[in-house]
Amino acid sequence: MEQKKKTNKKFIIIISVLVSIGVIYGSYKFIHSLSHEETDDAQIEANMNPIIPHVGGYIKKVYVTDNQKVQKGDTLFVIDDRDYVVQLEQAKAQLAAAESGLTVSQVSIGSYKANTSTAEAQVNSTKSTIETAKTKLWRATNDFERYENLYKNHSITAQQYEQALAAKQEAEQQLETLQSQQKATQSQKNAAVQQTQISEKQVSVAEANVKSAQAQVDAAKLNLSYTVVTAPIDGQLSNVSIQTGQFVQPGQALFYLVNTQEKWVVANFKETQLEKMEIGQKVSIKADAFPGETFQAEVSAFSPATGARFSLLPPDNATGNFVKTIQRLPVKIDFTKNNDSNKLQKLRSGMNVVVDVHLK
Repeated sequence: MEQKKKTNKKFIIIISVLVSIGVIYGSYKFIHSLSHEETDDAQIEANMNPIIPHVGGYIKKVYVTDNQKVQKGDTLFVIDDRDYVVQLEQAKAQLAAAESGLTVSQVSIGSYKANTSTAEAQVNSTKSTIETAKTKLWRATNDFERYENLYKNHSITAQQYEQALAAKQEAEQQLETLQSQQKATQSQKNAAVQQTQISEKQVSVAEANVKSAQAQVDAAKLNLSYTVVTAPIDGQLSNVSIQTGQFVQPGQALFYLVNTQEKWVVANFKETQLEKMEIGQKVSIKADAFPGETFQAEVSAFSPATGARFSLLPPDNATGNFVKTIQRLPVKIDFTKNNDSNKLQKLRSGMNVVVDVHLK
């Protein structure tokens, strides 16, 4: 009987200790919850750049392997460039032909401008000669009229009258000849001006052809440079499965280059946890892979919408069977500079972490 009492006493003590521990732990969690918000729905994130060729072709050589670390500018693989070398040579030949056409057009326009200047000088010279011929005609006409009156009065001989008439007729004929020459010269000038205008348009077309051919050369050079695929950033490669001789298409994602220098955490907090959370608050992070390490961070941004809104099929609450569900909002958390860089390097994109936001 006495042994039974001792057993009951030990049981009561154990229960009391467990209850005390539960009360203490519950009190600690309650007090902790007043100044902290936690979630285990959080993962490490990093930029994963897909390696996508700009041009298509057969892979000539691969310089990297899976999981290899590379620096910005390192050659990843090379595409056979023979087709693109031929395209560049064709573009250069077209450029040379276009430049030759431009030179011919420029020479032609120079010749037509010279013809225009010559015709212009001839027109001006003819105008001056015509004015002189008009003066001679005026003088010959006046002389003829005087001689005609004198001849009627029998003051001069018939020979003098005929000479005055001949001088008048000669002046008239000379003026008509010069006016005809002026029309011909003006026609030549107009034709030269038209040819000059046509040549100017031809020069404009030739210049446009040169620009187009130069653009084709630049495009061919650019495509040729794209046959050497280099790393756009520092990082580590993943899923490298390409082989020499494999045909790749432009725009085809071949493998990934993960930026190992910049990492952050995306934590999905319940909407009921966001009331006191603000940008800039301190955060403690523990990774499942390294439970003994605590990383320091801070809240940097809140998503503009809940995670459900970004899903392939967002939920439609306008239905008769609506059930209210607590939504989660992605929160971006950046690591601070206080962390050991070597430890941060151990973290990998997609790892699970536990996030503790310090509200105060």
